Amino acid sequence: MQFLYCVQIRFYCLQNRGSGASLMAKAAISSHAPALYSLAVIQFNGSGGSKSDKDLRAGVALCARAAFLGHIDALRELGHCLQDGYGVRQNVAEGRRFLVQANARELAAVLSNPDSGLPTRAWLAWNPHAHPNHRHPSENGPSGCPLLSDFGCNVPAPEAHPASRFLTEWFAIRGGSAGSGLRLCSHTGCGRPETRKHEFRRCSVCGAVNYCSRACQALDWKLRHKEECTPVERWVDEDGEGGDDAGGVGGGDGDDVMVES
Repeated sequence: MQFLYCVQIRFYCLQNRGSGASLMAKAAISSHAPALYSLAVIQFNGSGGSKSDKDLRAGVALCARAAFLGHIDALRELGHCLQDGYGVRQNVAEGRRFLVQANARELAAVLSNPDSGLPTRAWLAWNPHAHPNHRHPSENGPSGCPLLSDFGCNVPAPEAHPASRFLTEWFAIRGGSAGSGLRLCSHTGCGRPETRKHEFRRCSVCGAVNYCSRACQALDWKLRHKEECTPVERWVDEDGEGGDDAGGVGGGDGDDVMVES
């Protein structure tokens, strides 16, 4: 955990890209799953470089290695990549299998946490009539995230990693921005900032939110964005100009964020 703090601070906060990436690479060689996944996100976005530095295949390969080591976010990211054919040959069934694995591991982590203080029957219950992707906040308890909606049950929203909380707080102190025209990932459990304009993909429906990864997009969609997303004919960026995909709604760098149906 302390290692992840160090590399995140170097790469994103102090903008020491070379040193931060080097530390991640050394840890990745030693099969450090969080470092492998962090490097995967960097490869997917070309973080610290230009759009041409994006390497989707390298990102998928790093995700696959981290997923093999049981990293939940990497499992989810790999699942969406396979479902969408993003950086890898499309295989919907295999992608679905990885998503189920991610959900099962997340549920196991909740069940094994003795400090959760949550009555299991209150949130782990069969509910065939509930909408599969909506959460229902309760005044008497925490919001649920329907990560296992295929099985008709909700689990508590996953707790943000301490390193992600640090990033969120770091940039909140600085006005909620990583710099002029740079955005933070809209998933509240992430905290990653852009390292260049339009680095992250926008929601292809409303254009109001942006994400560093498909995993963050999927989680935020289930946690809150589905209730907020409003279709628009064309989104406009902060400078009053159309987005990168001038022919229609699209994501940063011209990549669409596929919203789940």
